[in-house]
Amino acid sequence: MQPPTSAASATIVAEPSPISLDWATTALLIIDMQRDFLEPGGFGETLGNDVSQLARAVPPTTAVLAAARRVGLPVIHTREGHLPDLSDAPAAKMARGAPSLRIGDPGPMGRILIRGEPGHDIIPALYPRADEVVIDKPGKGAFYATELGDVLLKYGIDTLLVCGVTTEVCVNTTVREANDRGYRCIVIADGCASYFPEFHAAGLAMIKAQGGIFGWVADSGAVLAAMGEHG
Repeated sequence: MQPPTSAASATIVAEPSPISLDWATTALLIIDMQRDFLEPGGFGETLGNDVSQLARAVPPTTAVLAAARRVGLPVIHTREGHLPDLSDAPAAKMARGAPSLRIGDPGPMGRILIRGEPGHDIIPALYPRADEVVIDKPGKGAFYATELGDVLLKYGIDTLLVCGVTTEVCVNTTVREANDRGYRCIVIADGCASYFPEFHAAGLAMIKAQGGIFGWVADSGAVLAAMGEHG
C-alpha cells in the first residue's frame, strides 16, 4: 500500500457534520463483500434472506474503490469465514436458527462460509488487487482475532472509509470496535446494505447519533467529490 498522490487533505460532507481528513492517514475498508453473502446459494440465502437486497451497495462501492486506487489510498478487504475443521467457529454461531444449510455444509459454491471455498471469496466486481490487504476474520468484527490493528498501525492509519455488508452486523460491529480503538470512521451509506432495509437505516442512524457517537455517515458522491472525482 502506498500513500495517496492526491491533495494532502480534504473535507467530506457528512452527518452529523462535515469531517476533514488527511489522505495520508486514511484507508478504505471494504467489509465482507463475499459471494456467500451476496449471491444465491450462499450463507445469506440459507438463512432465508433476499440476497438481491445487497446488490445496491455494489455500484457505489465499486466507484469508491476505483477512485481510491487512482489516488493511491490504501485498500483493505475483509472476509468472514472459518477454518475447514471449524475449530474457530463457536458452537453458538454454528447452531443458531434453522438455515437450510449450516456453516461448513456443502453448497453450490463449496462448503458454506469456509475459507478457500468459492463462496467465501470476494465478488468479482470488487476483487482485491495483489497489492491490497485481505483480512480473514472468524467473527463479525474485523478486529477480533485478526491482524487488522497491526496493519493499520504499520501504515499510520487513523481514519477509515468504511463500506460493505451488512450494515447492522459486520459493518456496525467493526465501526464500534474501531471507535473504541481511537479510529475515526466515515461510513459510506450507499456503499453498505442489509437484507432488511429498515435495519440498514437504523444501523446508519446509530452510528451518527449523539454528535457522531461511533462515527460519520456520508454518501459515495460526497466521498468521490472529496477525492476530486466528478460524476
